[in-house]
Amino acid sequence: MSEVKGQSDPRFWVRVLRLRSWVQLASTLTLNSGVTQQVTKAIPCLALNCYACPLAVTACPIGSIQHFVGLRQVPWYVLGVIGLAGALGGRLACGWFCPFGWLQELLHRLPVPKWHVRPRRRAGWRWLVPSTLLYAAGAYAVLQPLALTPFWFALYLTAGFVLYAFLGSSRLFALFGVVVLLPLVSLEPWFCKLCPAGMLEGGIPQVMLEPSLRDLVGSFFWLKAAVLLAFLAWMMATRRPFCRWICPLGTLWSYLNRWSTLQMSVRRDVCSQCNRCQQVCPVDIRIYEDANPGECIRCMECVEVCPVSCVDIKAH
Repeated sequence: MSEVKGQSDPRFWVRVLRLRSWVQLASTLTLNSGVTQQVTKAIPCLALNCYACPLAVTACPIGSIQHFVGLRQVPWYVLGVIGLAGALGGRLACGWFCPFGWLQELLHRLPVPKWHVRPRRRAGWRWLVPSTLLYAAGAYAVLQPLALTPFWFALYLTAGFVLYAFLGSSRLFALFGVVVLLPLVSLEPWFCKLCPAGMLEGGIPQVMLEPSLRDLVGSFFWLKAAVLLAFLAWMMATRRPFCRWICPLGTLWSYLNRWSTLQMSVRRDVCSQCNRCQQVCPVDIRIYEDANPGECIRCMECVEVCPVSCVDIKAH
């Protein structure tokens, strides 16, 4: 394993890390500049940025995956783009380029009471299997009499996220249940329909800009608005809750964190376990316990604040 150029000089990384907020701002403006839509709209971006945003210049990778799954096709192109980015940096794009991730960090800086909660440990199969079977049976028993209207189906999916959050598997439910399995069966991109980022960047602006859409606003729209408001409130109190409990794109990249070219490392013989790293971490991890967990978004804030400079950035 070779060191990244500049690692030997902590001042180099301090200068780089102080640019992160500016990089996030530049990424947000670039992805929603509206300038190159005719050329780049079909290219998946390295972030959760809604295709329906009136100014979006790229496609959302999660929306693209659902589109191809709904066509009963394997989204090789989209998976290739996601896989290449993950192989190089793991979840680096989450910490540096994602507009919705940046919004969560900004809202968490507001002076409101904080709720320090962490995702639950994943429940064992003896709980997951019967819970999944019961949830699937409930979908048939409850939703069929209600004629499977979008509102009730979306409400049932929302309850599913709460259930699987309690079981410590909400991100797996989002990725494999809602992004992959549900579009395969229903031919509808249900994650996009409920996504708070999509509502904020696409749903609300589209209704504001297109008068003809206002007549279509109903209970389903207000349910999505309620989900968005709940997440916005949660973001103020808890660090990056959408990333930690829901985001399917981050889940895909999390599997590559340990194998990516970019790696974090901790010299445990030097580390004093002062927890300064956890105090500044947007996803609330202790890097000295595991330098490359799936939750790490590679923001590298821990590199700057470590008082003994024991956190390093390396490359395979």
